Amino acid sequence: MVYDPRPQRYDSLPYRRAGRSGLRLPAISLGLWHNFGGVDRHETARAMVRTAFDAGITHFDLANNYGPPPGSAELTFGRLLREDLAPFRDELVISSKAGYGMWPGPYGDWGSRKYLIASCDASLKRMGLDYVDVFYHHRPDPETPLEETMGALDHIVRSGRALYAAVSNYPAARLREAAAILRGLGTPAVLNQPSYSMFNRWLEPDGLLDALRDEGVGGIVFSPLAQGLLSNKYLSGIPADSRAASATGFLKADQVTPERTTQVQALGEIAAARGQTLAQLALAWVLRHPEITSALIGASRPEQITDAAAALNAGPLTDEELVQIEAILTPDAG
Repeated sequence: MVYDPRPQRYDSLPYRRAGRSGLRLPAISLGLWHNFGGVDRHETARAMVRTAFDAGITHFDLANNYGPPPGSAELTFGRLLREDLAPFRDELVISSKAGYGMWPGPYGDWGSRKYLIASCDASLKRMGLDYVDVFYHHRPDPETPLEETMGALDHIVRSGRALYAAVSNYPAARLREAAAILRGLGTPAVLNQPSYSMFNRWLEPDGLLDALRDEGVGGIVFSPLAQGLLSNKYLSGIPADSRAASATGFLKADQVTPERTTQVQALGEIAAARGQTLAQLALAWVLRHPEITSALIGASRPEQITDAAAALNAGPLTDEELVQIEAILTPDAG
């Protein structure tokens, strides 16, 4: 059956400008870090991408090493493009990254010009694309000169492989350096992708929000639900089918402490009073900052995407609600 997307897909989800660029992203974006690999069920991946696009989620975020196995998420997305989304390519923002280990030897990791350009070419081939909309350096490289890494991003844009340059996991000081170099090259950075959630607030004392604002770079946060901990799934402990119950997941059972469970339950009460799920509250909380352009969600089934896309429907968090949330998150602050 030919995919016919929902005509009203642009009516409800807000779009936000990425820093001072002309690019706007949906407030909720879909990341393909998990559940889109070669080991996963293709029809589930297809249903999730269709659900996302029908909800107005036009941004799909990948990386060279997403899978498993590495590279297979891009192969899956390439197939989904051919099956469903190719007619709508100009309505999509597709991003990829390089910076973690991808192939053996000294040229398959970190931030050299050789690695980034070769990896971008391989990503385009896997997805069957002429270009990606955004290409990121995935993490800071402590050894390669930043000028080389940013010069590679500039070349990737100027050669037509990508429309925009971006970075990921860059703390404030490094972001300022990278943004200055790219600005000088004439290819400004449009996004920085850090982790951020109610339970992972490193970017606040780091000063990253100030750096994003000062440099005109948009923030797009990953793991805003703390690997699913900030969802109704953990309100009553650790379900057998959860990431925390899996030995291979990033969320470990020892992170679901009694103290965390108490916090999750208290946050769930605030969410319920707002007519929201806990996941929706957690997304609204990270998106309260004007410096944050979008929140990247992961999903294992379409219903989670539908839930996330409605995260801002309850309206902005009030000052009173923010005080209540802060008291839960930092009970000893007073």
